[in-house]
Amino acid sequence: MPPQWSWQILAQAWRGHQFASADCLPIWESKTMTDFFYEQDADLGALAGQQVAVVGYGNQGRPWALNMRDSGLSVSVHVRADETREQAIDDGFDAGDIADASSADVICVLIPDDSIPSLGLSPRPEALTIVASGYTLAFDRFNPDGDIAMVAPRMLGPEVRRCYEEGVGFITAVGVHRDVTGSAQDRMLAVARAIGGLRQGAIAMTPYQEAVLDLAVEQLLSPVLTHVNTNFVLVLLELGIPLEAITTELFYSGEVERNYRLLREIGFVAQLDHHSPASQYGQLSRRGRFDHVDVATTMRELIEDITSGRFADEWDAEAAAGGPTLAELRDQHAGELMKAVEADLRAKLGPSASPAT
Repeated sequence: MPPQWSWQILAQAWRGHQFASADCLPIWESKTMTDFFYEQDADLGALAGQQVAVVGYGNQGRPWALNMRDSGLSVSVHVRADETREQAIDDGFDAGDIADASSADVICVLIPDDSIPSLGLSPRPEALTIVASGYTLAFDRFNPDGDIAMVAPRMLGPEVRRCYEEGVGFITAVGVHRDVTGSAQDRMLAVARAIGGLRQGAIAMTPYQEAVLDLAVEQLLSPVLTHVNTNFVLVLLELGIPLEAITTELFYSGEVERNYRLLREIGFVAQLDHHSPASQYGQLSRRGRFDHVDVATTMRELIEDITSGRFADEWDAEAAAGGPTLAELRDQHAGELMKAVEADLRAKLGPSASPAT
């Protein structure tokens, strides 16, 4: 199998081909091309005279509220009586109770997914409710009256604010879940524009697609990368290469991070030119040596857990029990020895490392 075969698959998928899941052979069926939205596709006038309520004032809530206010929208903040309410008041918002958000024209629910079902919101029939993650909609954990949409920045909350203030963009996933009034998309795009989410562009996705993709990164990709990194370390330790040198190559030097940044900035093909000819040859000629490793079968099994709703049910039960399995898994993942080793390595090689005294 030629080493560039995987990139051919990506290119064909981009051109609109679908693939048989068993062997990734093209079945040559056209699919609907994905829609993208930019600032010129959104009109803030769609929210003229409308009150926007932000529920939550944490990771996403504060950046959204500040950005929308700076974009000229009428914004109120609704939180529990805690330190986030004090922060909202300090920022100049009229901070009210969560229940009061139900009277708004647009309600942005920006709290953790686990807490959303118990909010008890009662939006008016003509209101639009927006979530920043498709999870609760995809798995029927949240179903308020009226219009429902998703505006999901592919960016941490503080970065949403930083990008807005610096005049730069970030990618956003947007999608209408239910349109009762006929204005759901216009209002959704207006909110996306107001937070700065259309400067770089937004990709149209259903909340179900966004939720599956998000969970797949966490449950398929992240464990695979951890497994690969662990085996990489073990194989090189067998050759007597110092652990400090291996971890430097993987993490502390920032080389892997820079390579991924090049992938984002200039693409899969062009980034290869930034490697030496020997590096290029080694990467491309050895890539096929791992084709016999059947990662896809396990990934499809895990995807079935996600798409069937089994994972959502499993997590509900775990959360209701107080998270005992999660606590056990965290202890297994990072016991005291692991913490000590990592602290020592970071002290010697991390960004804040300093010479030993």
